[in-house]
Amino acid sequence: MTDTTAGLDDNVRPHLNSSALLVIDMQNDFADDGAYPVAGTAAIVPGLRTLIDAYRGTGRPIVHVVRLYDDDVDRVRRTAITRDNAPIVRPGTPGSQILGGLLPPGAPPLEPNLLTAGNFQTVGPHEAVMWKPRWSAFHRTDLDAHLQRAAIDTVVVAGCNFPNCPRATMFDASSLDYRVVLATDATSRATPDRVADARSIGVAPLTVAEIVVAAGSE
Repeated sequence: MTDTTAGLDDNVRPHLNSSALLVIDMQNDFADDGAYPVAGTAAIVPGLRTLIDAYRGTGRPIVHVVRLYDDDVDRVRRTAITRDNAPIVRPGTPGSQILGGLLPPGAPPLEPNLLTAGNFQTVGPHEAVMWKPRWSAFHRTDLDAHLQRAAIDTVVVAGCNFPNCPRATMFDASSLDYRVVLATDATSRATPDRVADARSIGVAPLTVAEIVVAAGSE
């Protein structure tokens, strides 16, 4: 398979040798059979595991980004959480944990107090979990500083659920002048029209296989 990033404009062409993988909201409550299911999330797990394994193999950074709903909740879900006590990614619950097989073997459970204080929870070499209070992984977090310390200029975005958190994360990454890749077959609800929307701001839509090949060629 050829490197499909080669024909992209130099200003948006991803530099996968200085990239980080951002895995968004792959938590039990958002699985197809979870408390707040997102259709298609189960289907992307095998490809996402392949992508994560590839990044672990190269030693490039991986950041698992999660939601934890308690008092600090976005407005659209605030009534459900604060008034109706909906059981969605509550800190410390099984539903808030990351889906099996995505974290390194033997990784500890999420530490909600550590995460909601704005800290990164280390789960493996070059691999961590962080909490985001809103849609974008960059909003009110130290993600940008975390990536800059690792000399990252490109982010590969994957996970759940394209029209919400992956999309917001990609737009903020673009605003911060990162080169941005969308893993199209490792992101739930990445429909052709939504992918076209992302492409319009310079996002490079690539499959897992294309990313793995391109990453190996750099």
